[in-house]
Amino acid sequence: MPHTLARLNAATADDAASMLAGLYPGAPGIAARALDERPFATLAQLKQALRRAVDGAGGEVLAALIDAGASTLPKGDTSAERDELARLAAAYRERHGHDPVLATHDARGRELDAGQAIASLARRLDHPVDIERKETLIALHRNAELRLRDAFGDRPALGEDIWDWHEQLSAHSDPGYAERGLLTVTYLTDAHRACARQIETWMRDGGFDEVGIDAVGNVVGRYRAATADAPILLTGSHYDTVRNAGKYDGRLGIFVPMACVRELSRQGRRLPFQIEVVAFAEEEGQRYPATFLGSGALTGDFQPAWLDQVDADGISMREALRRAGLRAEDIPRLRRDPARYLGFIEVHIEQGPVLYELGLPLAAVTSINGCVRYRVRIQGMASHAGTTPMGSRRDAATAAAELLLYVERRAAADAGSVGTVGMLEVPNGSINVVPGECRFSLDLRAPSDAQRDALARDVLAELAAICARRGLRQTTEQTMRASAAPSHPRWQQRWERAIAAQGLPPHCMASGAGHDAMKLHEIMPQAMLFVRGQNHGISHNPLETTTCDDIQLAVQAYGSLLDELARESGN
Repeated sequence: MPHTLARLNAATADDAASMLAGLYPGAPGIAARALDERPFATLAQLKQALRRAVDGAGGEVLAALIDAGASTLPKGDTSAERDELARLAAAYRERHGHDPVLATHDARGRELDAGQAIASLARRLDHPVDIERKETLIALHRNAELRLRDAFGDRPALGEDIWDWHEQLSAHSDPGYAERGLLTVTYLTDAHRACARQIETWMRDGGFDEVGIDAVGNVVGRYRAATADAPILLTGSHYDTVRNAGKYDGRLGIFVPMACVRELSRQGRRLPFQIEVVAFAEEEGQRYPATFLGSGALTGDFQPAWLDQVDADGISMREALRRAGLRAEDIPRLRRDPARYLGFIEVHIEQGPVLYELGLPLAAVTSINGCVRYRVRIQGMASHAGTTPMGSRRDAATAAAELLLYVERRAAADAGSVGTVGMLEVPNGSINVVPGECRFSLDLRAPSDAQRDALARDVLAELAAICARRGLRQTTEQTMRASAAPSHPRWQQRWERAIAAQGLPPHCMASGAGHDAMKLHEIMPQAMLFVRGQNHGISHNPLETTTCDDIQLAVQAYGSLLDELARESGN
């Protein structure tokens, strides 16, 4: 019979420790330390207590944990897999001094296969020692979580459903990527439209009262309230992707509220407000230069000039809409009246390593960083690499290199600021020619507009100074400016309470990435919930993932927020 928290809380110290025996092989004292924090209201609270007990253990205990937690690697179905596993394990032992510790099951909770083990070992093999020690402890915690789930019969059924929805939706991918098993879904392609139809079907099957695809390609589902004129809670995220993407960016924020609506429908429960879930058609800016097309249409910020933008094949946005059976002239009618809405909330995978390293599944977002982007061109003089003395060169590339290092230093000087040069090019460069031109991008972000603007001023001033000193010309073109979007305090506090209701510490953090919530922020209060990513939080990458256990907690937190809103409304 599975254990229960009620029995654990009421048991003697010895009996309670016996109930948790085997969670951390090699360190039986971990359970005893964690049990000092009884009573536990949730398993998530117990997991955090166990993690704190491990973190507070001494070096000898940690070493014993690692030795006892060494994984039995999958056998492999082929000799090639078996040979590769043996090679990687040997190389790992030589580098890190102990056998590898892997999570025994994947993010869905299925037993790890040889291919997954090979990928994990290959990724972790060259980690610095301190980073790999953290990765090893994270694997130990994941294995303890899986054992705890089994011991208490705690199956994350909703998390599994949502995890499966991600897998099914990722079957649709653009040509050139689908053939290679890569995920890419850009605005209004056949794959994009197939995703919209699938989401529409799931919404209908999940009990939404009204479902449809609007003039910009958003999939919109409405779950009615107990009364017809009730206010509306707006929620959702985007279903388009970057090229060679992960499966969770955006889509998690569609599926979590969909699952909550499905549960409300199954219970026959109506809330004192309507729930409008929008799967936004475009956020990433991959096919056309304009971004936030889906959420921008709802704020009235869809610019008619965007319709004339063309993609790499020369197809205008206007033509793409026509081919998809959508009417561009209907887009202005999509603007929402903020007076009818309570606010906008969005769930999103973190897209970074903070929660992964802290060992926390959820966080409330305090603000979405403001961003400004530039295209920069530095012009010097191309000349012979062998005959031009170093003091006589007008080298555009070394000027760019000098600026790149300045961006790194200057952004690091501000708490929360980041600066990135993601594109760097020497046009028509040759191995034996001093670069006469260099082109690159600048992406500068900060938690507030004032901090962002100060960073931009300093970087552009340094660019001008470098070029003046080196006798070069430079031009800059601003390609994007997005204001910071601080969370509405009351909505952020609701997320914090929803996290605390799961027995978790209500951690708060800023978002360095842009989200649809930035657009909705322009017309209504907004706040976001972050969900921990795995693989060190990597995103915009096929390694992007999260566990069904963390998704389950996100669904429960979302439900807690809905319940609080209902209580506030007197229902």
